[in-house]
Amino acid sequence: MDHPRLRPIALAIALTALLCAAPARAHDTWFAPLPAQAPGSVALALGTGNHFPVQESGIEARYLVHSGCRHDPAGPVIALQPIGNSATALALHVKSASAQPLSCWAQTSAFDVVLEPSKIAVYLKDIQASASVREAWARMSARGVPWQERYTKHARIELQPGASAAAPVEMAMDVLFEAPARTPRSGDALQFRVLRDGRPLPDFAVELRGDRSPIGLWSKTDAEGRVRFTAPLPGRWVVRGTDLRLSEHEPDLWVSRFVTLAFDVAAVQRD
Repeated sequence: MDHPRLRPIALAIALTALLCAAPARAHDTWFAPLPAQAPGSVALALGTGNHFPVQESGIEARYLVHSGCRHDPAGPVIALQPIGNSATALALHVKSASAQPLSCWAQTSAFDVVLEPSKIAVYLKDIQASASVREAWARMSARGVPWQERYTKHARIELQPGASAAAPVEMAMDVLFEAPARTPRSGDALQFRVLRDGRPLPDFAVELRGDRSPIGLWSKTDAEGRVRFTAPLPGRWVVRGTDLRLSEHEPDLWVSRFVTLAFDVAAVQRD
């Protein structure tokens, strides 16, 4: 993972402006479907926003350290190709029939940010930070230490979920869509599994947020890293979470991994 100390000035200004905007939220990065650019291809937008589903800024393709798609766990990884960068998102496409199950993912390189003291409480609330994180920050704040953070973004999207959904990939943080093995419908039991460095992450706060609901649903992963919800209204949904902890190598540095999984919920079919 790339951890350079110096970043391009323009990017640093943009990231700081996002994190220091009022209110200071977690600014997740997620995939959203786009109209197909050509037959036999699927187009996606990878963007960052203050509140799902509105993407407010993109990221240059050169900052993607891992990305790809696949139809099934045994199949090859299909390249996820950038096709343009707008003010709100990076557009990508992959060669695939739209009716096939497809799982796509992307991980960014690491970025450094210094957060204003007045924004920290809102940020910690937005990610449902643990008591241990809050206690550690209280001790640091009492010493007059500023909030310095190095973060990475990890995003996945499931299109026509199938067997490919529950297969890990080369990302430092991931959410697997384990059930159902198809596009979920309202009322279905949903099951996800959160991985950190390829291992299940227990007791991790996860939010389910939709494009038609202003209120998210929070839960925590069990001992096996699994979390369950009931599929709500039809529409676009995202599972989001932020793993925040102190660096093991640099003093007074917070290290965070943001993760999202986007998917659709279909309406119940009536006879």
